[in-house]
Amino acid sequence: MSTTAVREVADATRTPLSLALREGTRAEHESAERTGFVEQLLAGRLDRAAYADLAVQQLAVYTALEAAGARLRERGDDHELVFDELTRVPAIERDLRFLVGDDWAARVRFLPATQAYAERLATCGDDIALYAAHAYTRYLGDLSGGQIIARMMQRHYGFGTDGLEFYAFPEIHKLKPFKDVYRERLDALPLDDAQRAAVVEEARVAFRLNQAVFGELGEVHAVA
Repeated sequence: MSTTAVREVADATRTPLSLALREGTRAEHESAERTGFVEQLLAGRLDRAAYADLAVQQLAVYTALEAAGARLRERGDDHELVFDELTRVPAIERDLRFLVGDDWAARVRFLPATQAYAERLATCGDDIALYAAHAYTRYLGDLSGGQIIARMMQRHYGFGTDGLEFYAFPEIHKLKPFKDVYRERLDALPLDDAQRAAVVEEARVAFRLNQAVFGELGEVHAVA
């Protein structure tokens, strides 16, 4: 069998990258969800200020992530993994205007863990594998568990739609088919085995960085 044929057989039997990501980050994902801040927020034991602070940290994270995606797209290296429909920064800014006030930009502050997360994301615009890892953890999470978070914020803290635009995707009419397309594009990325392993490892890093942000938010918004 030729080298090309061997490679084709290997590609055909290889675990899809989206599945490798899901299975490879399961422990980190579950650990992040069990962070005290997340549990307290979703249980309604905190307040709107805690949610607003979470939105502030998300602004830094998504500003860096979407800048990285824009750099990849400008070079033609995004492999159609950058979707305009997923852009979150404008929605976060509208949420902060509602949550903090018109002068929100002068009042927000980013936690050290958030700054470390954003710095890591700043390197992703040069590598589609790194970008894919972080985009997977953020956007698919927003389209899945993020929808539950929005409902919990409405239930426990009296939100309507204002302040929760981050979790709304008006340009995506059906979330599941869109998520399927996203996974298909992940699976189609032209990565070798070493690059695929790097994607999974970087996704683990992403979850740990996110958990560190939750940890610091928990210190700021501790239950009395």
